[in-house]
Amino acid sequence: MPGLFSVKTPSNATPLRVLIAATENGAGGTRRPPSPSPSVSRTKPTKKTPDKSGIDESSLENPDLGPFLLKLARDTIASGDNPNKALDYAIRASKSFERCSGPGLELAMSLHVLAAIYSSLGRFEEAVPVLERSIDVTDDALAKFSGCMQLGDTYSMMGRLDRSIRCYESGLRIQIEALGDSDPRVAETCRYLAEAHVQAMQLDEAENLCKRTLEIHKEHSAPASLEEAADRRLMALVCEAKGDYESALEHLVLSSMSMIANGQENEVAAIDVSIGNIYLSLGRFDEAIFAYQKALTVFKSTKGESHPSVALVFIRLADLYHKTGKLRESKSYCENALRIYAKPVPGTTSEEIASGLTEVSAIYESLDEIEEALRLLEKAVKLLEDTPGNRSTIAGIEAQMGVMFYMVGRYGDARISFENAVAK
Repeated sequence: MPGLFSVKTPSNATPLRVLIAATENGAGGTRRPPSPSPSVSRTKPTKKTPDKSGIDESSLENPDLGPFLLKLARDTIASGDNPNKALDYAIRASKSFERCSGPGLELAMSLHVLAAIYSSLGRFEEAVPVLERSIDVTDDALAKFSGCMQLGDTYSMMGRLDRSIRCYESGLRIQIEALGDSDPRVAETCRYLAEAHVQAMQLDEAENLCKRTLEIHKEHSAPASLEEAADRRLMALVCEAKGDYESALEHLVLSSMSMIANGQENEVAAIDVSIGNIYLSLGRFDEAIFAYQKALTVFKSTKGESHPSVALVFIRLADLYHKTGKLRESKSYCENALRIYAKPVPGTTSEEIASGLTEVSAIYESLDEIEEALRLLEKAVKLLEDTPGNRSTIAGIEAQMGVMFYMVGRYGDARISFENAVAK
């Protein structure tokens, strides 16, 4: 999330991050890499920890206690200690700020931390009113901006893209009022909002925001900058979704040139995969194979032969060979990818594995190996159930399983899968 801190699970899905910064005189900052596919999981209820801090309620009126408890909450998060303990500290810090200083910036920032911890525990419904209050208790523009963006992230993780987008739009308006409409940090928020529109398939809105982001970065950045490269990658995604493959290819080539100029070898390889996808959509199979093989060579040499990026290229090649009727080669690449997912390297997320299994499952379904496709989808669901923020993804997989069960005559299982999907 652009701004003071972020609580969001990037697209291709990484574990939930809780990044908390001190209050600064700025409204832009680091954000997760784009890949917007926010989704929400079935979360397991977390029991509240009894108060063991030894701090009496009456002492909350001590003006020094709020900052102390807030620091304890932050330190507990950073150490990876019991998140329920951090939650207790954050609740008490917010109460202390409210009693001692009342509405204001300190209370708002404390509420941001509290909401971040609720989200990390999968308790999104409890995070929402906390964030709404954080926006109301301060007149500080940057704190309001941060509250709106964090609230948008939370709604996104709950699968409420409509509300998420409205929150991001509110945050953008506040940021523009504070910084002007051509500040580079405004461009970052525009790109973030564009990603949300892509997720909601609101492609015209996403395209307009991408154009605006490109204009701002051209004004403030050197030619062929990394910022412009990122903008063009997102614009290519929008063009591809609209079926304008030639424009998408143009943006990807320009983005690749910028990455090459900045020595970003792995990013160039990732763009090569996207270029291969466009060539595949255009039916230019030889050029697609060349792009994929280029990416595969780089990923193997820089990340290792068992990295999930390598598995992803294997899946792309499997899809290509399936579409060209080379079914033996297609299945071989599927098996190569599955071997990597069976023994993931450290740092591989459950979301990465589940996404790969879902894509391989689709190829097996096309090969009329329905039982194997179902087995892979069931494994993907099990992986996603244990991580917060994936409910929408699980619902989509369960709906897909329902269709497959129906195809093989397992009508009872199909009904259960459809009901589970609808319930989410």
